[in-house]
Amino acid sequence: QVQLVESGGGLVQAGGSLRLSCAASGRTFSTFVMGWFRQAPGKEREFVARVTSSGLRTYYADSVKGRFTITRDNAKNTVVLQMNSLKPEDTAVYYCAADLGSSQYAANYRYWGQGTQVTVAS
Repeated sequence: QVQLVESGGGLVQAGGSLRLSCAASGRTFSTFVMGWFRQAPGKEREFVARVTSSGLRTYYADSVKGRFTITRDNAKNTVVLQMNSLKPEDTAVYYCAADLGSSQYAANYRYWGQGTQVTVAS
């Protein structure tokens, strides 16, 4: 069992930066692949980034590649999404997710946080 709590969302101007954090409970955090997804109003939840259990491999959606960075600290049970050069189209609720397998599909993730709102003003 893993419980996830996101923080760090907010309102930012286009071109600005935000840092989202996800704190996980449980002693098995280091065995999970961690992902970030987002969902804008009226749209399906979409993959943003994921990091393997070791932290050695990261994967990104094309829309955020070069602007977002996902990292994890297994000693602190946290995963961070650093978001730079934000655009209005990045506005969404951002969710942290965990699963034992590596996937870009939301349906494959068993554990989810409650989400944090990110709003990018033009």
